[in-house]
Amino acid sequence: MNPRKRKVQPEKDIEEKNDPADEPEENLFGYISGNESDELEWETDDESTASPMSKKEIKPQKHKASKEAGSSSEVTADSSLPEAASVPYTEYEDEFDTSDEEDLRNTVGNIPMNWYDDYPHLGYDWDGKQILKSNSDDQIDYFLKRMEDPDFWKTVRDRQTGADVVLSDKDVELIHRIEASKIPDATFNDYAPWIDWFTNEVMKMPLRKFPEHKRSFLPSRIEAKQVNKMCHALRMGYMKTKKQKAEERLKKREKQFYLLWEKDDVADKMRRIHDYIPAPKRHLPGHAESYNPPAEYLFNNKELREWNKQAETPWKRKLHFIPEKHASLLDVPAYRDFMKERFTRCLDLYLCPRARKMRLTIEPEDLLPKLPSPRDLQPFPSVMSLVFTGHTDMIRCLSIDPIGQYLISGSDDMTIKVWEINTGRCMRTINVGGVVRSIEWCPNKALSLVAVAADRKLLLINPGVGDILVVKKTDSLFKETLEQTFAVSEKVKAVVQWENTSEEEWDTGIRFIVNHFKEIKQVTWHGRGDYFATVMSEGGNRSVVIHQVSTRHSQIPFAKPKGLVQCILFHPVRPFLFVATQKNVRIYDLVKQELFKKLQTYAQWISSMAIHSGGDNLIVGTYDRKMLWFDLDLSTDPYKTLRLHRNAVRAVAFHKRYPLFASCSDDGSTIISHGMVYNDLLQNPLIVPLKMLRDHQPHNDFSVLNVIFHPNQPWVFSSGADATIRLYT
Repeated sequence: MNPRKRKVQPEKDIEEKNDPADEPEENLFGYISGNESDELEWETDDESTASPMSKKEIKPQKHKASKEAGSSSEVTADSSLPEAASVPYTEYEDEFDTSDEEDLRNTVGNIPMNWYDDYPHLGYDWDGKQILKSNSDDQIDYFLKRMEDPDFWKTVRDRQTGADVVLSDKDVELIHRIEASKIPDATFNDYAPWIDWFTNEVMKMPLRKFPEHKRSFLPSRIEAKQVNKMCHALRMGYMKTKKQKAEERLKKREKQFYLLWEKDDVADKMRRIHDYIPAPKRHLPGHAESYNPPAEYLFNNKELREWNKQAETPWKRKLHFIPEKHASLLDVPAYRDFMKERFTRCLDLYLCPRARKMRLTIEPEDLLPKLPSPRDLQPFPSVMSLVFTGHTDMIRCLSIDPIGQYLISGSDDMTIKVWEINTGRCMRTINVGGVVRSIEWCPNKALSLVAVAADRKLLLINPGVGDILVVKKTDSLFKETLEQTFAVSEKVKAVVQWENTSEEEWDTGIRFIVNHFKEIKQVTWHGRGDYFATVMSEGGNRSVVIHQVSTRHSQIPFAKPKGLVQCILFHPVRPFLFVATQKNVRIYDLVKQELFKKLQTYAQWISSMAIHSGGDNLIVGTYDRKMLWFDLDLSTDPYKTLRLHRNAVRAVAFHKRYPLFASCSDDGSTIISHGMVYNDLLQNPLIVPLKMLRDHQPHNDFSVLNVIFHPNQPWVFSSGADATIRLYT
């Protein structure tokens, strides 16, 4: 069978073979426009043969593209064409059909088509019949066809056959996508998932059976030496570029002029020394070096004795010689140290290295962080309003009742005093028979009770001030005798014993006495007011004891505390107990009875600590002049380390309502700071020092011993070694 013989297929078969993947890829930009209203362009190949109204011709399409030339299997042609020009659409046999083979219905071959300008036909088809030219339309026929034919805007003329071909919708869409610089295939996915064909993991075994030699990875030493030698020659001027050599040749041809007198203010141009730095010059002689100096420059006897004493340390002398006065310049003798000083000068110039250093100009203001103005952080205490006097010895501790109406203080004169805050009047004085080292008001507003640590005794005292009903209710609770329904262990009995008071002690306000086996350093209450804890630094493994008021019972929570316990605190919200030893702070979970967290202070000795009312921030004061702010949700290391005091920090305190905290020190100062804690966990606390208060007088190397805030107002109380309490508002 002849492979060139074509076979006419029915219209149905052609539509089944019409695959969108076989769309034509010819560039038809010049032959069609995307808008129906646009007109086709015109061109003439030869002025003598081409008609001015003939349509723009195109190159023949590929064979596969002819399959999509219209909705039918035949090429759409003008009605004015003769029968021979209307060529039916044919297909090759499938086995011989290729997409790269051209449509060769005109069999004249690849010849110039202008050879047929004088003939009525264009060539010959497969059957040897002439392919006649189409009749040229005039302007009226062209206009009518453009207005009546709806497919006129997508009709193009085949240059080989002279027939008009109507492009299909897929052909038009393909041309539009090519004009828009898009991928011709509309079904192609630009954003398909990436397939990593090559892995980035290093293979464990090399492709070669033996490893690479070490010299394959090391740079050549010989080449490195050659490169260094060339670089050195370029720097020193031995090796020069072609441009430099050309400039030197031009300079040699020019006339040379030399300065007779060189200036000494220009650095010497030394070729062998790179970036030469001239030596510093000697200072010019002053009035003291004159042969006839003024009288004020001559040494007196005292200055002469000091000058002679510094013979072993001559660098400390103000002058290295003794000024002398002579009548005339002829009387001046020779300088005896001339040769020595010249030799020293030459030795300094020879041995002392000189180098250029880049200096950074850093202003002190640039090193400090930009903090808000204290005026924007008001209110905070700044003015001393009241001075409470009455104690005869240093006041170690202070406490305020939960309502904020009364203040109680403990002193080394073995007494405690109850003060009215608004008037500064002393309401009551109670002798406790020992040095008061710690005092704490019960936070329960339904009880009028104060815990006082005096030497080895803990006294529960009803101060008898405030609401009369609360005072009477407190007395009635302690008058009741409780029957012990549980056995007290011998270990607890050896540490503490609850003791009832006598009638005389009851009249003074003492309701219960808890005897300890060591001196009590601190007492603190739980937030609900039923439990309180005491600290005995010298107690060893029994240094912390927790007591319950309602049951008159005590217990020892730790069998082996790690280190000397300095102070303890109850968490205001959660069942946690903070225990501060000399260098660390440990947080224990009282419900689970286990260690929850350990805070690293990096300090030498902890003196005190205070917790924020929210329970998420802790501040620790140390004897080595530091304050440590801990964010318990952030880390176990300090968030901020504040060095605001010059001596040991004695006490720290947080305000319950305002964003304030305070610290006092042996340097006689009380510093008020702003400490804003945000609910947003991503925002760090804002810490700004606000005010330094200095009114206490030092006494025996002690100054301010305690500081405490008012529960409702932005006021602060401080007690000192001068036996006074000062209120700042």
